[in-house]
Amino acid sequence: MSVQKTLSLIKPDAVAKNVTGSINSRFEQAGLKIVAQKRLHLTRSQAENFYKVHSDKAFYESLCEFMSSGPIIAQVLSGEDAVAKNRTIMGATNPANADIGTIRRDFGESIEHNAVHGSDSVENAAIEIAFFFSGLEIVE
Repeated sequence: MSVQKTLSLIKPDAVAKNVTGSINSRFEQAGLKIVAQKRLHLTRSQAENFYKVHSDKAFYESLCEFMSSGPIIAQVLSGEDAVAKNRTIMGATNPANADIGTIRRDFGESIEHNAVHGSDSVENAAIEIAFFFSGLEIVE
């Protein structure tokens, strides 16, 4: 096992519900450290740029609209196998299919309004972290 960093976004639906502390507690209880964190409101253009990998998919437009609809919390999580651990904590993309006790099961509403985003690989984590954070903002 290796110490990794991964990006976590708490999406506008979860921020609006004021459950960011509960979500962060789950990361910490699982042994992940929050080593960078900020609250921001993405512009439509920023959301389009971040999710450009999905630009050919049917959900792209509505995803960008949703992600620019309100504040988000962007954060970097660090820990042993952080990418896989975070994905387990988040649960399946569709909250209806997510395991009991996962973030998406407990706080998500739909496939799109599913409370959180997490990097799907170490390589994508590096790209996604660099989108939101400079090296100076990440403090171990």
